[in-house]
Amino acid sequence: MFKVIEGLKYSKEHEWVKVEGDRAYMGITDYAQKSLGEIVYVELPEKGTVLAEGDTLGVVESVKAASDIYTPVSGTVADINEELLDSPGNVNNSPYESWIAVIELGNVNELDTLMGAGEYEKFCEEEED
Repeated sequence: MFKVIEGLKYSKEHEWVKVEGDRAYMGITDYAQKSLGEIVYVELPEKGTVLAEGDTLGVVESVKAASDIYTPVSGTVADINEELLDSPGNVNNSPYESWIAVIELGNVNELDTLMGAGEYEKFCEEEED
């Protein structure tokens, strides 16, 4: 079973978004980290990078595969979680605390296209069938 947190937004590519004011914290979901297996490397974006919705935010590498992380919202990279460079396994241990980047939102309306917790849970269950 995988964990889903109420109050976050979720993308179909298995990223989560936590909005605080005009900033969005982003990471990969519990479902995604379980699918990937043991994470051994996280490639972070550069601060100041301007991203459009759907652009590659970074890369997560596991013992199984490398997987692109896509930004579900557009904006400018305001901060990155440098802790993940030394401790990529934090994403496995606590995926919802181990944010990858913070984006200053360019278009808050994009958040409306993301799923809530219940919707995302159902989406994952259908994907497993």
